[in-house]
Amino acid sequence: MNEIFAEFIGTFLLILLGNGVVANVVLKDTKGHNGGWIVISLGWGLGVFVAVAVAGPVSGAHINPAVTLGLALAGLFSWSQVVPYILAQMAGAAAGAFTVWLFYRHHFNRTEDPGAQLGCFSTGPAIRKTTNNFISELIGTFVLIFVILYIAEPSLSLGGDVEANIGLGTLGALPVALLVTAIGLSLGGTTGYAINPARDLGPRIMHTLLPMDHKGSSDWRYAWVPILGPISGAALAAAFFLIHNLVIG
Repeated sequence: MNEIFAEFIGTFLLILLGNGVVANVVLKDTKGHNGGWIVISLGWGLGVFVAVAVAGPVSGAHINPAVTLGLALAGLFSWSQVVPYILAQMAGAAAGAFTVWLFYRHHFNRTEDPGAQLGCFSTGPAIRKTTNNFISELIGTFVLIFVILYIAEPSLSLGGDVEANIGLGTLGALPVALLVTAIGLSLGGTTGYAINPARDLGPRIMHTLLPMDHKGSSDWRYAWVPILGPISGAALAAAFFLIHNLVIG
């Protein structure tokens, strides 16, 4: 399994299990209906655990364009690999969302709330204030990337080749799962914490394309927030990292 396929399969598993728990909680007549936000946050954390355990030893388990860009901006990942990694992540996210729809398709059709259907694919704000929604995504992603950079940093050699495949897998599957769960429980209530452009964009495209009874809008007017917010948060974390190393260097 090469790095690109590892990113595809890791992101596929992340979305299959993460959006799968959302579907189990919000869709009509499922066994997990009305399980609540804590179940969703724990489900996403466990989805991250599985994805990182599979992809981490091969690609570093970025499974997120914000991670890939943040590491590249910090000088810890080759820019020549950025586009292939992101394309694999987008494809994996779309495939994961399609599989969730396939698995729960009868429950999607029984669910009359189009917002609940969309929530099984992509994120949306609890209160639609796009500036604040953007800031929420920026801060959540900043925490994610900041922790990756500063926990992984002592084992890295910045003067030459990176000594390991850096990414979420650098922290280990359990610590990063706990990190994502903590972000969800603490910072996820405003936007649903995409903190990952592929996690939102790939499934939103699938929502647009797939047939469902009672389907409503894919809310493309909001789609820029879970793309640009995480990218900005990653860039800010990388800037902190570079300034810190410049000062102590």
